[in-house]
Amino acid sequence: MKIIYNIPRLLISSHKGGAGKTIFTIGLTYYLKSLGLKISTFKKGPDYIDAGWHSSITGAPCRNLDLFMLSEEQNLFTFYLGIKDGAELAIIEGNRGLYDGVDWRGSCSSAQLARLLKTPIIFVLDCTKATRSMAALLKGFADFEKDLNIAGVILNNIARPRHEDTIRASIENSVGIKVLGSIPKLKHLPNERHLGLITSHEFNFKFLP
Repeated sequence: MKIIYNIPRLLISSHKGGAGKTIFTIGLTYYLKSLGLKISTFKKGPDYIDAGWHSSITGAPCRNLDLFMLSEEQNLFTFYLGIKDGAELAIIEGNRGLYDGVDWRGSCSSAQLARLLKTPIIFVLDCTKATRSMAALLKGFADFEKDLNIAGVILNNIARPRHEDTIRASIENSVGIKVLGSIPKLKHLPNERHLGLITSHEFNFKFLP
């Protein structure tokens, strides 16, 4: 099973649900696939909607990883099944906030999954109507469980260049985590339901030829 820890991998997480994890994961997966990389995608939890979006890009199944319904060994095997056929990168989309689980300890959280898979974390911050406070929030997440590796941050819902510059400087000077990029505030957002995006089939948009 050494292959599990040899393949480059990352987990996309955030401070809450609805912060932009799926939008970022879709965009990143599409971009990396366009470069010719073979990407395997995974979704934490029993979510078929986000998994469907992933599959519409890669043309391959997106597998669900779930620490509530499956043991750690079963999750490791599921991960292995997703990468064994030549994947060059594994992208795992978390759910809700990084530390949100089924109890106050954060059992079955994205953090627990990242720890199991020894996966670096890319953290998506919803920066709506906030600047330096984003650095304080991110520092709290980084210090809460210090054995996790928050390797970089994506700034979402950026209103204008000055907004981004202020947050970027605050984070890089006060927290020391690299800001990898930003996503502007979109005028036309995809339709959502109470559990997230509509399915890729309902959106009527094809990523693959």
